[in-house]
Amino acid sequence: MATRKKAPLDFEQSLAELQQLVERLEGGELSLEESLSAFEQGIRLTRDCQGALGQAEQKVQMLLERDGETRTEPFEADDQA
Repeated sequence: MATRKKAPLDFEQSLAELQQLVERLEGGELSLEESLSAFEQGIRLTRDCQGALGQAEQKVQMLLERDGETRTEPFEADDQA
């Protein structure tokens, strides 16, 4: 029997789900059991997001690599938040 890899969730979708969970938890209307379940789901989503960010970082490093040398470029964040 062949095992299939779980398809990675879309980063933005995972982040939106995580935000909804946080809002539900902050609302204070969940029972203890529901809160624990939401927290557990939030941890999974956080790990998925961290994994996606790690993969994106690796891809950026590969794209910046030239002739076996990694070029570093300064990152300028947009301060208009």
